[in-house]
Amino acid sequence: MSTAKNPGKLVPFDAARYLTDDVAVAEYMTAVLETEDPDLLLLALADIARARGMAQVAKDAGLGRESLYKALTPGSKPRFDTILKVARALGVRLTAQPV
Repeated sequence: MSTAKNPGKLVPFDAARYLTDDVAVAEYMTAVLETEDPDLLLLALADIARARGMAQVAKDAGLGRESLYKALTPGSKPRFDTILKVARALGVRLTAQPV
């Protein structure tokens, strides 16, 4: 795909650009949770937080902005209660289904 400004250049994919409503967020989270990959879950939460505004999500989760960034970095090991606070601040609920 070419543009007039950058012919032949591809724009890096950014999931946050497509997370514009609650349905898209829920579908994204469901797909990510099905992978059972903790780092992918952190990336997805970070994508959603960027789409919603990191500063506001941090405030709603009761975290500092820097703490939120650290918690959602792949490879980090955030506490489960931190994940729950972030999910709640993002307006999503983690659910269980029989395997």
